[in-house]
Amino acid sequence: MRFFIELSYNGKYFYGWQVQKQVSTVEGHLEYCLSKLLKKSINVIGAGRTDKGVHAKQMFAHFDYDYEEIIINNKKLLEKLNIFLPRSINILNIFPVKENVHARFNAIKRTYKYYLTREKNPFYQDFSWYCFYPLNIRSMITASRELIKYQDFSSFKKKSSSEKGNNICQISHACWSVNNNILCFTIEANRFLRSMVRSIIGTLINVGRNKTTLSEFIEIIESKNSNFCKPIVPASGLFLTKILYPEDIFL
Repeated sequence: MRFFIELSYNGKYFYGWQVQKQVSTVEGHLEYCLSKLLKKSINVIGAGRTDKGVHAKQMFAHFDYDYEEIIINNKKLLEKLNIFLPRSINILNIFPVKENVHARFNAIKRTYKYYLTREKNPFYQDFSWYCFYPLNIRSMITASRELIKYQDFSSFKKKSSSEKGNNICQISHACWSVNNNILCFTIEANRFLRSMVRSIIGTLINVGRNKTTLSEFIEIIESKNSNFCKPIVPASGLFLTKILYPEDIFL
């Protein structure tokens, strides 16, 4: 049977989601603890691959397990997992889904939020980026609206990314909100390229600093060339906040 795991994590303590040799990753901890508890080698497939330091308020992953007793002891397994996993990972739910449902490929929308603070605060530093530059918020809002008009985001793809081919993303929502000294950028799309969100934000920040004009921002998008893109912003402010699936995948 195939099962989905819903979880959240503080990305500060991990080198991203995906298993890597000799470093701590979310997927690595999850696979190790599940394998120990279920007494079988478990392979976990995530809905995405968050980078080093990126947080998740909602992440999904799937795994296969042959015995139906997991359904009966679902709550007990969830409790044991949360005991054995690091405090920075919290399992929210475990539930069965239809056969062949894929946590990554069946997701239809993902939402990221990025938090930026204009006031230095030691209690915000792990979950936001302190940006001391004066910013023209109105220009940033105007520029962010342009993103919905495009589909090819090759310009914002990490140069060293091994992913090739499909750079098409359907962005359905992109906006800035302001709450006192905290700025939040929300972006929704069916999929994202590696480091795409932080690269977009870094470029929008340059628009807010009046270093990049609106027309230049549009040119960067239309160039489909990451050589023209600006440096990405720090990972600490980025959260994967929601993943949406079709309702018919669930049992």
